[in-house]
Amino acid sequence: MPVTGKILINGEWVKGGAGTFQAMDPSTGKVLEPSMGKASQEQVNIAAASAQACAGEFRRSSLDRRARFLNACADEIMGLGDDLVQRAMAETGLPRARIEGERGRTCSQLNLFAETVLEGDFLDVRIDTAMPERKPLPRPDLRYMNQAIGPVAVFGASNFPLAFSVAGGDTASAFAAGCPVLVKGHSSHPGTSELAARAIARAVTKSGLPGGIFSLIMGSGSEVGSALVRAPEIKAVGFTGSFAGGTALVRLANERPEPIPVYAEMGSINPVLLLPKQLESSAEEIAANFVDSLNMGVGQFCTNPGLVVGMEGKSLDRFIRAASLRVEGLEAGVMLNRGICRAYDQGIANITGQPGVDQEAAGLRSEDRPGFRGQAFLMTVSAKEFAANPKLREEVFGPASLVVKCRDKAEMTGVVMRLKGQLTGTVHGEPGEMADHGEMIDILSQKVGRLLVNGFPTGVEVCHAMVHGGPFPATSDVRSTSVGTAAINRFLRPVCLQNYPRNLLPEPLQNENPLRIRRRVNGKQTREAI
Repeated sequence: MPVTGKILINGEWVKGGAGTFQAMDPSTGKVLEPSMGKASQEQVNIAAASAQACAGEFRRSSLDRRARFLNACADEIMGLGDDLVQRAMAETGLPRARIEGERGRTCSQLNLFAETVLEGDFLDVRIDTAMPERKPLPRPDLRYMNQAIGPVAVFGASNFPLAFSVAGGDTASAFAAGCPVLVKGHSSHPGTSELAARAIARAVTKSGLPGGIFSLIMGSGSEVGSALVRAPEIKAVGFTGSFAGGTALVRLANERPEPIPVYAEMGSINPVLLLPKQLESSAEEIAANFVDSLNMGVGQFCTNPGLVVGMEGKSLDRFIRAASLRVEGLEAGVMLNRGICRAYDQGIANITGQPGVDQEAAGLRSEDRPGFRGQAFLMTVSAKEFAANPKLREEVFGPASLVVKCRDKAEMTGVVMRLKGQLTGTVHGEPGEMADHGEMIDILSQKVGRLLVNGFPTGVEVCHAMVHGGPFPATSDVRSTSVGTAAINRFLRPVCLQNYPRNLLPEPLQNENPLRIRRRVNGKQTREAI
Protein backbone atom coordinates (compact mmCIF):
# COMPACT_ATOMS: atom_id res chain seq x y z
CA MET A 1 0.00 0.00 0.00
CA PRO A 2 1.57 3.33 -1.05
CA VAL A 3 1.97 6.26 1.33
CA THR A 4 0.12 9.31 -0.02
CA GLY A 5 1.02 12.06 2.46
CA LYS A 6 -2.64 12.75 3.25
CA ILE A 7 -4.28 13.17 6.63
CA LEU A 8 -7.56 11.70 7.87
CA ILE A 9 -10.36 14.05 8.93
CA ASN A 10 -13.80 12.73 9.83
CA GLY A 11 -13.39 9.59 7.73
CA GLU A 12 -12.01 11.40 4.66
CA TRP A 13 -8.41 11.36 3.40
CA VAL A 14 -7.47 14.92 2.44
CA LYS A 15 -4.40 17.03 1.72
CA GLY A 16 -2.98 18.95 4.65
CA GLY A 17 -3.93 22.61 4.54
CA ALA A 18 -0.77 24.07 6.12
CA GLY A 19 2.04 22.96 3.86
CA THR A 20 4.19 19.83 3.82
CA PHE A 21 7.22 18.22 5.42
CA GLN A 22 9.28 15.10 4.73
CA ALA A 23 10.43 12.17 6.79
CA MET A 24 14.09 11.17 6.86
CA ASP A 25 15.86 7.82 6.94
CA PRO A 26 18.02 8.10 10.08
CA SER A 27 20.41 5.38 8.87
CA THR A 28 21.42 7.45 5.84
CA GLY A 29 20.23 11.00 6.51
CA LYS A 30 18.31 11.01 3.22
CA VAL A 31 14.76 12.37 2.90
CA LEU A 32 11.91 9.99 2.13
CA GLU A 33 9.07 10.43 -0.33
CA PRO A 34 6.33 11.52 -0.49
CA SER A 35 5.91 14.92 1.10
CA MET A 36 3.57 14.70 4.09
CA GLY A 37 0.74 17.14 4.64
CA LYS A 38 0.45 19.38 7.70
CA ALA A 39 -3.01 19.93 9.13
CA SER A 40 -4.35 23.46 9.31
CA GLN A 41 -6.13 24.99 12.29
CA GLU A 42 -9.41 24.65 10.40
CA GLN A 43 -8.80 20.94 9.79
CA VAL A 44 -8.04 20.38 13.48
CA ASN A 45 -11.29 22.16 14.33
CA ILE A 46 -13.27 19.98 11.91
CA ALA A 47 -11.73 16.79 13.29
CA ALA A 48 -12.47 17.82 16.88
CA ALA A 49 -16.05 18.83 16.06
CA SER A 50 -16.70 15.57 14.21
CA ALA A 51 -15.34 13.59 17.18
CA GLN A 52 -17.66 15.40 19.53
CA ALA A 53 -20.61 14.87 17.19
CA CYS A 54 -20.26 11.09 17.37
CA ALA A 55 -18.97 10.82 20.95
CA GLY A 56 -22.41 10.01 22.35
CA GLU A 57 -23.04 7.23 19.86
CA PHE A 58 -19.64 5.65 20.54
CA ARG A 59 -20.04 6.02 24.31
CA ARG A 60 -23.40 4.23 24.18
CA SER A 61 -22.19 1.50 21.80
CA SER A 62 -22.53 -2.03 23.09
CA LEU A 63 -19.54 -3.73 24.66
CA ASP A 64 -19.68 -6.41 21.99
CA ARG A 65 -19.55 -3.90 19.15
CA ARG A 66 -16.66 -2.04 20.73
CA ALA A 67 -14.71 -5.27 21.23
CA ARG A 68 -15.28 -6.36 17.65
CA PHE A 69 -14.01 -2.97 16.48
CA LEU A 70 -10.80 -3.35 18.49
CA ASN A 71 -10.26 -6.83 17.06
CA ALA A 72 -10.88 -5.45 13.58
CA CYS A 73 -8.19 -2.79 14.12
CA ALA A 74 -5.70 -5.54 14.97
CA ASP A 75 -6.70 -7.60 11.92
CA GLU A 76 -6.39 -4.64 9.57
CA ILE A 77 -2.94 -3.73 10.90
CA MET A 78 -1.72 -7.28 10.33
CA GLY A 79 -3.32 -7.09 6.90
CA LEU A 80 -0.94 -4.29 5.91
CA GLY A 81 1.75 -6.95 5.65
CA ASP A 82 5.30 -6.04 4.74
CA ASP A 83 4.41 -2.54 3.53
CA LEU A 84 4.08 -1.41 7.14
CA VAL A 85 7.29 -3.12 8.23
CA GLN A 86 9.36 -1.71 5.37
CA ARG A 87 8.14 1.85 5.87
CA ALA A 88 8.69 1.72 9.64
CA MET A 89 12.23 0.41 9.13
CA ALA A 90 12.99 3.20 6.66
CA GLU A 91 11.67 5.95 8.93
CA THR A 92 13.20 4.76 12.21
CA GLY A 93 16.35 2.80 11.39
CA LEU A 94 15.03 -0.01 13.58
CA PRO A 95 15.68 -3.59 12.44
CA ARG A 96 13.02 -5.86 10.97
CA ALA A 97 12.79 -8.09 14.04
CA ARG A 98 12.12 -5.10 16.28
CA ILE A 99 9.38 -3.74 13.99
CA GLU A 100 7.73 -7.12 13.55
CA GLY A 101 7.81 -7.68 17.29
CA GLU A 102 6.32 -4.27 17.92
CA ARG A 103 3.59 -4.92 15.36
CA GLY A 104 2.70 -8.10 17.24
CA ARG A 105 2.61 -6.21 20.52
CA THR A 106 0.40 -3.52 19.01
CA CYS A 107 -2.14 -6.04 17.77
CA SER A 108 -1.99 -8.08 20.97
CA GLN A 109 -2.82 -5.08 23.11
CA LEU A 110 -5.76 -4.20 20.85
CA ASN A 111 -7.07 -7.74 21.27
CA LEU A 112 -6.41 -7.64 25.03
CA PHE A 113 -8.48 -4.48 25.37
CA ALA A 114 -11.25 -6.17 23.39
CA GLU A 115 -11.28 -8.94 26.02
CA THR A 116 -11.27 -6.33 28.78
CA VAL A 117 -14.27 -4.58 27.26
CA LEU A 118 -16.28 -7.80 27.10
CA GLU A 119 -15.51 -8.64 30.73
CA GLY A 120 -17.07 -5.33 31.76
CA ASP A 121 -15.11 -4.96 35.01
CA PHE A 122 -13.79 -1.58 33.87
CA LEU A 123 -17.32 -0.20 34.26
CA ASP A 124 -17.05 -0.76 38.03
CA VAL A 125 -20.83 -1.04 38.33
CA ARG A 126 -22.22 -0.34 41.81
CA ILE A 127 -25.91 -0.48 42.65
CA ASP A 128 -27.51 0.45 45.95
CA THR A 129 -31.22 -0.24 45.66
CA ALA A 130 -33.82 2.01 47.21
CA MET A 131 -34.72 1.68 50.88
CA PRO A 132 -37.99 3.64 51.13
CA GLU A 133 -38.69 2.44 54.69
CA ARG A 134 -35.31 3.45 56.11
CA LYS A 135 -35.44 5.80 59.13
CA PRO A 136 -34.92 8.62 59.68
CA LEU A 137 -34.58 9.17 55.90
CA PRO A 138 -35.29 6.81 53.00
CA ARG A 139 -32.49 5.88 50.61
CA PRO A 140 -33.02 6.56 46.90
CA ASP A 141 -32.11 4.07 44.18
CA LEU A 142 -28.46 4.78 43.23
CA ARG A 143 -26.63 3.27 40.26
CA TYR A 144 -22.98 4.02 39.50
CA MET A 145 -20.82 3.16 36.47
CA ASN A 146 -17.83 4.44 34.57
CA GLN A 147 -18.38 5.95 31.16
CA ALA A 148 -16.24 7.45 28.41
CA ILE A 149 -14.79 10.87 29.20
CA GLY A 150 -15.15 12.13 25.60
CA PRO A 151 -12.82 12.78 22.65
CA VAL A 152 -9.13 12.12 23.40
CA ALA A 153 -6.03 13.60 21.77
CA VAL A 154 -3.17 11.11 21.44
CA PHE A 155 0.41 12.08 20.61
CA GLY A 156 2.50 9.43 18.85
CA ALA A 157 5.91 8.62 20.33
CA SER A 158 9.20 8.83 18.45
CA ASN A 159 10.71 5.60 19.79
CA PHE A 160 7.77 3.23 19.27
CA PRO A 161 6.36 3.81 15.76
CA LEU A 162 3.57 1.28 16.34
CA ALA A 163 3.04 0.31 20.00
CA PHE A 164 3.00 3.90 21.35
CA SER A 165 1.78 5.71 18.29
CA VAL A 166 -1.27 5.82 16.01
CA ALA A 167 -2.65 2.40 16.97
CA GLY A 168 -0.76 2.14 20.26
CA GLY A 169 -1.77 1.76 23.86
CA ASP A 170 -3.29 5.24 24.30
CA THR A 171 -5.50 4.79 21.25
CA ALA A 172 -6.46 1.23 22.19
CA SER A 173 -7.40 2.15 25.77
CA ALA A 174 -9.35 5.23 24.66
CA PHE A 175 -11.30 3.19 22.08
CA ALA A 176 -11.96 0.54 24.73
CA ALA A 177 -13.39 3.22 27.01
CA GLY A 178 -15.66 4.40 24.20
CA CYS A 179 -13.80 7.63 23.37
CA PRO A 180 -13.21 9.04 19.87
CA VAL A 181 -9.50 9.56 19.20
CA LEU A 182 -7.61 12.28 17.37
CA VAL A 183 -4.00 11.18 16.85
CA LYS A 184 -1.17 13.59 16.24
CA GLY A 185 1.25 11.34 14.36
CA HIS A 186 4.96 11.77 15.08
CA SER A 187 6.88 13.65 12.41
CA SER A 188 9.74 11.11 12.53
CA HIS A 189 7.57 8.34 11.11
CA PRO A 190 4.63 9.96 9.29
CA GLY A 191 4.36 7.31 6.57
CA THR A 192 4.13 4.57 9.18
CA SER A 193 1.48 6.67 10.93
CA GLU A 194 -0.53 7.00 7.74
CA LEU A 195 -0.47 3.26 7.06
CA ALA A 196 -1.59 2.43 10.60
CA ALA A 197 -4.32 5.06 10.36
CA ARG A 198 -5.57 3.56 7.09
CA ALA A 199 -5.92 0.22 8.87
CA ILE A 200 -7.96 1.80 11.68
CA ALA A 201 -10.09 3.72 9.18
CA ARG A 202 -10.99 0.47 7.42
CA ALA A 203 -11.89 -1.08 10.77
CA VAL A 204 -14.13 1.91 11.51
CA THR A 205 -15.95 1.44 8.20
CA LYS A 206 -16.27 -2.33 8.52
CA SER A 207 -17.63 -1.93 12.06
CA GLY A 208 -20.30 0.51 10.89
CA LEU A 209 -19.04 3.25 13.20
CA PRO A 210 -19.05 6.97 12.35
CA GLY A 211 -15.90 8.31 10.72
CA GLY A 212 -15.50 10.99 13.37
CA ILE A 213 -14.36 8.51 16.01
CA PHE A 214 -10.85 8.54 14.53
CA SER A 215 -8.74 11.20 12.79
CA LEU A 216 -5.03 11.41 11.95
CA ILE A 217 -3.50 14.86 12.28
CA MET A 218 0.06 15.53 11.10
CA GLY A 219 2.45 18.44 11.54
CA SER A 220 6.18 18.84 12.15
CA GLY A 221 6.01 21.69 14.68
CA SER A 222 4.16 22.45 17.90
CA GLU A 223 1.25 24.31 16.27
CA VAL A 224 -0.88 21.27 15.51
CA GLY A 225 -0.35 19.74 18.93
CA SER A 226 -1.22 23.00 20.65
CA ALA A 227 -4.36 23.34 18.55
CA LEU A 228 -5.44 19.82 19.51
CA VAL A 229 -5.03 20.41 23.24
CA ARG A 230 -6.81 23.77 23.05
CA ALA A 231 -9.78 22.36 21.11
CA PRO A 232 -12.77 22.61 23.49
CA GLU A 233 -14.11 19.24 22.36
CA ILE A 234 -11.01 17.39 23.63
CA LYS A 235 -11.51 15.98 27.15
CA ALA A 236 -8.16 14.24 27.82
CA VAL A 237 -4.66 13.89 26.35
CA GLY A 238 -2.30 10.91 26.09
CA PHE A 239 1.37 11.70 25.47
CA THR A 240 4.69 9.84 25.43
CA GLY A 241 7.79 11.93 24.92
CA SER A 242 10.12 14.47 26.46
CA PHE A 243 9.77 16.33 29.74
CA ALA A 244 9.66 19.66 27.90
CA GLY A 245 6.92 18.45 25.55
CA GLY A 246 4.84 16.86 28.28
CA THR A 247 4.97 19.82 30.65
CA ALA A 248 4.13 22.21 27.78
CA LEU A 249 0.96 20.20 27.09
CA VAL A 250 0.06 20.21 30.78
CA ARG A 251 0.36 24.01 30.86
CA LEU A 252 -1.83 24.35 27.77
CA ALA A 253 -4.46 22.02 29.24
CA ASN A 254 -4.54 23.93 32.52
CA GLU A 255 -4.89 27.28 30.74
CA ARG A 256 -8.10 26.23 29.00
CA PRO A 257 -11.43 27.59 30.24
CA GLU A 258 -12.16 23.93 31.01
CA PRO A 259 -8.90 22.31 32.19
CA ILE A 260 -8.47 18.68 31.15
CA PRO A 261 -6.20 15.84 32.31
CA VAL A 262 -2.93 15.22 30.46
CA TYR A 263 -1.46 11.75 30.91
CA ALA A 264 2.13 12.44 29.91
CA GLU A 265 4.87 9.82 30.20
CA MET A 266 8.04 11.90 30.15
CA GLY A 267 11.03 9.67 30.83
CA SER A 268 13.16 8.31 33.63
CA ILE A 269 16.72 7.31 34.59
CA ASN A 270 15.49 4.01 36.08
CA PRO A 271 17.94 3.42 38.95
CA VAL A 272 19.48 -0.02 39.46
CA LEU A 273 20.61 -0.82 43.02
CA LEU A 274 23.36 -3.42 43.43
CA LEU A 275 23.35 -4.96 46.91
CA PRO A 276 26.73 -6.31 48.10
CA LYS A 277 26.15 -10.06 48.42
CA GLN A 278 24.43 -10.44 45.05
CA LEU A 279 27.07 -8.30 43.42
CA GLU A 280 29.88 -10.33 44.94
CA SER A 281 28.51 -13.60 43.58
CA SER A 282 27.31 -12.34 40.18
CA ALA A 283 29.14 -9.13 39.19
CA GLU A 284 30.10 -10.26 35.68
CA GLU A 285 26.70 -11.78 34.89
CA ILE A 286 24.87 -8.69 36.11
CA ALA A 287 27.23 -6.50 34.06
CA ALA A 288 26.59 -8.47 30.88
CA ASN A 289 22.81 -8.26 31.25
CA PHE A 290 23.04 -4.61 32.24
CA VAL A 291 24.90 -3.64 29.07
CA ASP A 292 22.46 -5.63 26.93
CA SER A 293 19.61 -3.69 28.53
CA LEU A 294 21.48 -0.38 28.27
CA ASN A 295 22.12 -0.77 24.55
CA MET A 296 18.74 -2.25 23.61
CA GLY A 297 17.23 -0.10 20.88
CA VAL A 298 20.36 2.09 21.06
CA GLY A 299 19.23 3.09 24.54
CA GLN A 300 16.11 4.81 23.22
CA PHE A 301 13.66 3.35 25.73
CA CYS A 302 12.07 5.31 28.55
CA THR A 303 12.97 2.34 30.78
CA ASN A 304 16.67 2.44 29.92
CA PRO A 305 18.85 1.78 33.04
CA GLY A 306 20.60 5.17 33.16
CA LEU A 307 21.80 4.99 36.78
CA VAL A 308 23.54 2.26 38.78
CA VAL A 309 24.11 2.55 42.53
CA GLY A 310 26.47 0.28 44.46
CA MET A 311 28.98 0.17 47.32
CA GLU A 312 32.67 0.75 46.67
CA GLY A 313 34.89 -2.32 46.71
CA LYS A 314 36.22 -5.18 44.66
CA SER A 315 32.77 -6.42 43.61
CA LEU A 316 31.71 -3.05 42.19
CA ASP A 317 35.10 -2.74 40.49
CA ARG A 318 34.50 -6.13 38.86
CA PHE A 319 31.10 -4.96 37.65
CA ILE A 320 32.50 -1.75 36.18
CA ARG A 321 35.40 -3.57 34.50
CA ALA A 322 33.12 -6.22 32.96
CA ALA A 323 30.57 -3.66 31.82
CA SER A 324 33.29 -1.42 30.38
CA LEU A 325 34.70 -4.24 28.27
CA ARG A 326 31.27 -4.91 26.76
CA VAL A 327 30.55 -1.21 26.17
CA GLU A 328 33.88 -0.74 24.37
CA GLY A 329 32.87 -3.42 21.86
CA LEU A 330 29.54 -1.83 20.96
CA GLU A 331 29.13 -0.23 17.57
CA ALA A 332 27.39 3.14 17.43
CA GLY A 333 23.77 2.40 16.60
CA VAL A 334 21.26 4.30 14.50
CA MET A 335 19.23 6.78 16.53
CA LEU A 336 15.68 7.68 15.65
CA ASN A 337 16.22 11.15 14.24
CA ARG A 338 18.63 14.06 14.03
CA GLY A 339 17.13 15.87 17.02
CA ILE A 340 17.41 12.87 19.36
CA CYS A 341 21.01 12.26 18.23
CA ARG A 342 22.01 15.88 18.85
CA ALA A 343 20.30 15.91 22.25
CA TYR A 344 22.11 12.69 23.20
CA ASP A 345 25.51 14.08 22.22
CA GLN A 346 24.81 17.23 24.21
CA GLY A 347 23.62 15.18 27.18
CA ILE A 348 26.85 13.17 27.20
CA ALA A 349 28.90 16.37 27.03
CA ASN A 350 26.91 17.80 29.95
CA ILE A 351 27.40 14.73 32.14
CA THR A 352 31.08 14.14 31.40
CA GLY A 353 31.77 17.81 32.01
CA GLN A 354 30.47 17.70 35.58
CA PRO A 355 32.93 17.69 38.51
CA GLY A 356 33.95 14.25 39.70
CA VAL A 357 32.54 12.33 36.70
CA ASP A 358 34.94 9.85 35.12
CA GLN A 359 34.38 8.24 31.73
CA GLU A 360 35.02 4.54 32.19
CA ALA A 361 34.21 3.30 28.70
CA ALA A 362 32.94 4.43 25.31
CA GLY A 363 31.66 2.40 22.41
CA LEU A 364 33.09 2.43 18.92
CA ARG A 365 32.97 5.73 17.08
CA SER A 366 31.06 6.22 13.82
CA GLU A 367 32.66 9.13 11.91
CA ASP A 368 32.72 7.25 8.61
CA ARG A 369 29.17 5.94 8.76
CA PRO A 370 26.13 7.85 7.45
CA GLY A 371 23.03 8.83 9.37
CA PHE A 372 22.49 9.64 13.02
CA ARG A 373 24.36 7.33 15.38
CA GLY A 374 24.78 7.08 19.13
CA GLN A 375 27.95 5.88 20.84
CA ALA A 376 27.52 4.01 24.16
CA PHE A 377 29.06 5.43 27.34
CA LEU A 378 29.66 4.26 30.90
CA MET A 379 30.63 6.81 33.56
CA THR A 380 31.24 6.82 37.31
CA VAL A 381 30.93 9.35 40.12
CA SER A 382 31.09 9.33 43.90
CA ALA A 383 27.95 9.48 46.00
CA LYS A 384 29.16 12.76 47.49
CA GLU A 385 29.43 14.42 44.07
CA PHE A 386 26.10 12.91 42.99
CA ALA A 387 24.36 14.28 46.06
CA ALA A 388 25.75 17.76 45.44
CA ASN A 389 24.90 18.00 41.75
CA PRO A 390 21.25 17.82 40.54
CA LYS A 391 22.44 17.81 36.92
CA LEU A 392 23.61 14.22 37.40
CA ARG A 393 20.01 13.13 37.99
CA GLU A 394 18.74 14.23 34.57
CA GLU A 395 17.84 11.73 31.85
CA VAL A 396 20.20 11.27 28.91
CA PHE A 397 18.09 9.56 26.24
CA GLY A 398 20.41 7.01 24.72
CA PRO A 399 22.88 4.19 25.56
CA ALA A 400 24.61 5.87 28.50
CA SER A 401 24.65 5.13 32.21
CA LEU A 402 26.25 6.59 35.34
CA VAL A 403 27.52 4.38 38.17
CA VAL A 404 27.35 6.00 41.61
CA LYS A 405 29.96 4.69 44.07
CA CYS A 406 28.79 4.70 47.69
CA ARG A 407 30.91 4.15 50.79
CA ASP A 408 28.19 2.38 52.79
CA LYS A 409 24.49 1.64 53.12
CA ALA A 410 23.77 5.10 54.48
CA GLU A 411 25.20 6.73 51.33
CA MET A 412 23.21 4.36 49.11
CA THR A 413 20.06 5.31 50.97
CA GLY A 414 20.95 8.99 50.59
CA VAL A 415 21.30 8.57 46.82
CA VAL A 416 17.89 6.93 46.61
CA MET A 417 16.31 9.66 48.73
CA ARG A 418 17.55 12.33 46.30
CA LEU A 419 16.02 10.69 43.24
CA LYS A 420 13.02 12.20 41.52
CA GLY A 421 10.02 10.16 40.40
CA GLN A 422 10.88 7.26 38.10
CA LEU A 423 9.10 4.80 35.85
CA THR A 424 11.09 1.91 37.28
CA GLY A 425 13.52 0.97 40.02
CA THR A 426 15.52 -2.26 40.17
CA VAL A 427 17.15 -4.09 43.06
CA HIS A 428 19.74 -6.83 42.59
CA GLY A 429 20.02 -8.67 45.87
CA GLU A 430 19.61 -11.92 47.73
CA PRO A 431 16.39 -12.32 49.76
CA GLY A 432 18.19 -11.99 53.07
CA GLU A 433 20.10 -8.85 52.20
CA MET A 434 16.98 -7.30 50.71
CA ALA A 435 15.45 -7.56 54.17
CA ASP A 436 18.57 -5.90 55.59
CA HIS A 437 18.12 -3.01 53.15
CA GLY A 438 14.36 -2.80 53.66
CA GLU A 439 14.27 0.93 54.46
CA MET A 440 16.17 1.85 51.31
CA ILE A 441 14.01 -0.38 49.13
CA ASP A 442 10.86 1.05 50.70
CA ILE A 443 12.06 4.58 49.86
CA LEU A 444 12.72 3.46 46.29
CA SER A 445 9.24 1.93 46.05
CA GLN A 446 7.71 5.33 46.79
CA LYS A 447 9.53 6.88 43.84
CA VAL A 448 8.71 4.37 41.09
CA GLY A 449 5.79 2.89 39.21
CA ARG A 450 7.39 -0.54 38.82
CA LEU A 451 9.88 -2.15 41.21
CA LEU A 452 11.94 -5.04 39.80
CA VAL A 453 14.09 -7.62 41.55
CA ASN A 454 17.12 -9.24 39.87
CA GLY A 455 16.20 -8.15 36.37
CA PHE A 456 16.37 -5.11 34.10
CA PRO A 457 13.60 -2.66 33.25
CA THR A 458 13.68 -2.71 29.45
CA GLY A 459 10.75 -4.76 28.24
CA VAL A 460 7.29 -3.71 29.42
CA GLU A 461 4.80 -6.57 29.44
CA VAL A 462 1.31 -5.74 28.17
CA CYS A 463 -0.98 -7.41 30.67
CA HIS A 464 -3.47 -6.77 33.46
CA ALA A 465 -0.91 -6.20 36.25
CA MET A 466 1.54 -3.87 34.48
CA VAL A 467 2.15 -0.30 35.67
CA HIS A 468 4.02 1.96 33.27
CA GLY A 469 3.89 5.23 35.12
CA GLY A 470 5.31 6.82 38.22
CA PRO A 471 5.62 9.99 40.27
CA PHE A 472 6.47 13.31 38.63
CA PRO A 473 8.56 13.98 36.57
CA ALA A 474 8.36 10.45 35.16
CA THR A 475 4.71 11.19 34.41
CA SER A 476 2.32 14.06 34.88
CA ASP A 477 -0.17 11.94 36.85
CA VAL A 478 1.11 9.40 39.37
CA ARG A 479 -2.29 7.69 39.57
CA SER A 480 -2.21 6.22 36.06
CA THR A 481 -0.48 3.73 33.78
CA SER A 482 -0.04 3.94 30.01
CA VAL A 483 0.53 0.18 29.57
CA GLY A 484 -1.74 -2.66 30.65
CA THR A 485 -5.49 -2.90 30.90
CA ALA A 486 -5.64 -0.44 33.81
CA ALA A 487 -4.76 2.25 31.23
CA ILE A 488 -8.45 2.37 30.32
CA ASN A 489 -9.16 4.16 33.60
CA ARG A 490 -7.52 7.34 32.30
CA PHE A 491 -10.33 7.87 29.83
CA LEU A 492 -13.31 7.10 32.03
CA ARG A 493 -15.33 9.13 34.49
CA PRO A 494 -17.93 7.92 37.01
CA VAL A 495 -21.59 8.84 36.77
CA CYS A 496 -24.38 8.08 39.23
CA LEU A 497 -28.02 7.71 38.17
CA GLN A 498 -30.47 8.38 41.01
CA ASN A 499 -34.06 7.13 40.82
CA TYR A 500 -33.61 6.71 37.07
CA PRO A 501 -36.52 5.19 35.09
CA ARG A 502 -35.97 1.44 34.86
CA ASN A 503 -36.82 1.24 31.18
CA LEU A 504 -34.16 3.85 30.32
CA LEU A 505 -31.25 2.39 32.27
CA PRO A 506 -28.15 1.41 30.24
CA GLU A 507 -27.56 -2.34 30.05
CA PRO A 508 -24.86 -2.52 32.73
CA LEU A 509 -27.24 -0.96 35.29
CA GLN A 510 -30.39 -2.91 34.47
CA ASN A 511 -31.83 -5.20 37.14
CA GLU A 512 -31.65 -8.19 34.82
CA ASN A 513 -27.89 -7.73 34.24
CA PRO A 514 -28.17 -8.82 30.59
CA LEU A 515 -24.39 -8.56 30.12
CA ARG A 516 -23.74 -10.94 33.04
CA ILE A 517 -20.89 -8.72 34.25
CA ARG A 518 -19.64 -8.47 37.82
CA ARG A 519 -21.42 -5.79 39.82
CA ARG A 520 -21.44 -4.62 43.42
CA VAL A 521 -25.08 -4.77 44.48
CA ASN A 522 -25.87 -3.51 47.97
CA GLY A 523 -22.23 -3.99 48.92
CA LYS A 524 -21.74 -7.53 47.55
CA GLN A 525 -20.03 -8.63 44.32
CA THR A 526 -22.36 -10.68 42.12
CA ARG A 527 -23.35 -11.53 38.55
CA GLU A 528 -26.90 -12.31 39.56
CA ALA A 529 -29.91 -10.28 38.54
CA ILE A 530 -31.58 -8.04 41.10
